[in-house]
Amino acid sequence: MEYKISELVTKTNVPKSTSLYYIKEGVLPEAKKLKSNVHRYNDEHIELIKYIKYMQQEMGSSIEQIKSMLQHKNHSFASSFTMLAPLMQTLSGIPVGEKHYTKQAFIEHYGFDAGMVEKLLKEGLLVPIGEDDYTDREASIVRLVEDFAEIGMDHSVLKTYVYHAKALSELESQIQVQLCDRRNDENFSRLWKVMFETLFNAKQYLFSRYTYKAMFSALQEEVFRQKQS
Repeated sequence: MEYKISELVTKTNVPKSTSLYYIKEGVLPEAKKLKSNVHRYNDEHIELIKYIKYMQQEMGSSIEQIKSMLQHKNHSFASSFTMLAPLMQTLSGIPVGEKHYTKQAFIEHYGFDAGMVEKLLKEGLLVPIGEDDYTDREASIVRLVEDFAEIGMDHSVLKTYVYHAKALSELESQIQVQLCDRRNDENFSRLWKVMFETLFNAKQYLFSRYTYKAMFSALQEEVFRQKQS
């Protein structure tokens, strides 16, 4: 379908000036020109504007970053690292500017036991982004395991996390492939929104809510037992 600029504003909730700015910056295609002052937009414009808004508001992407990503928008998800870059950066959980260490430097800097680090690597609890790339995120896991040991508890719950995280990662990878198979210019932004929202919203929501439910149930049972005693 084709739309007037007023209809584009209504459907995207983005001001005319912003859409024209996107076109000027090269992140949105030129409108179809019918006359000197008559332009028409299509469904691709709507999808791209939704994508741009989402990447700016939810991922903090700049116009230049989005422009670079959109140069590969007709490629598959899997084949375009540029498109996946903001997703991969978020999944890594490593803040920009974070200090990185080799394994040896990591052990020496934080004063960790080398045997402990090797053990956690084998258990899958330490998952450095690179083969020899460690940050404070890895250090936080080592400290947590040390805290478990300090209070005399086994960290079996963390090992269970590893098991389920690996299984879940396979399912999430399959989602990427399935989304790629459904890719076209009309559903571009919707597919990316499904991927981002699944990984960063739905997963956190479901895991946190079920933990809440379990803890709340345990609390109710404890209160009930206290009333009975």
